[in-house]
Amino acid sequence: MGYDARIDSLTTKHQTLEHQLEQESRRPIPDAAMVATLKRQKLKIKDELARMSRH
Repeated sequence: MGYDARIDSLTTKHQTLEHQLEQESRRPIPDAAMVATLKRQKLKIKDELARMSRH
């Protein structure tokens, strides 16, 4: 996978996780464990994107 394709893939995954997080947060009783997991995954992707942009 090329550099640009990897960035596009990570960006898409980040947006998908954001959407899932929004959906979960809108529920009457959000699943706290799911919210935490989604946030952790988003942060991992954000960190990887930041590392890639420094190179």
